[in-house]
Amino acid sequence: MPHLKIEYSAGLESRADMAELCRAAYEAMLKTGIFPKAGIRVRAFKADFAIVADGLPQNDFAALTLSVGSGRSTAQLKSAGDEIFAAVSDALQEPLATTHFALSLEIRVINPDLSWKDTPIHARLSGQN
Repeated sequence: MPHLKIEYSAGLESRADMAELCRAAYEAMLKTGIFPKAGIRVRAFKADFAIVADGLPQNDFAALTLSVGSGRSTAQLKSAGDEIFAAVSDALQEPLATTHFALSLEIRVINPDLSWKDTPIHARLSGQN
């Protein structure tokens, strides 16, 4: 259940390739080796309206939230977060080179007793890395 949600300001679309950002995050998630391919989801959502920091119109943000199932150590998740953040930072070099951008990543571990799933994709991809 490694699901990455990318929420971003509308202005970022003119400064970054959002499809490439999603692809970079996906590849980084695979590269970590701790997330099953069948469970990976990367989704990006534009905030049509946002006020960022001091409210200047040129301010943009990308806020990433990675939700994962339990069972991985803090060290494993820290390493995976470092890998994903580096890949995303690379894809967002242009906005990060300005003083009008904010990038964040948070990892949340989901309590298995409070999570329901029905995912036939797992059966189809079982045995694949």
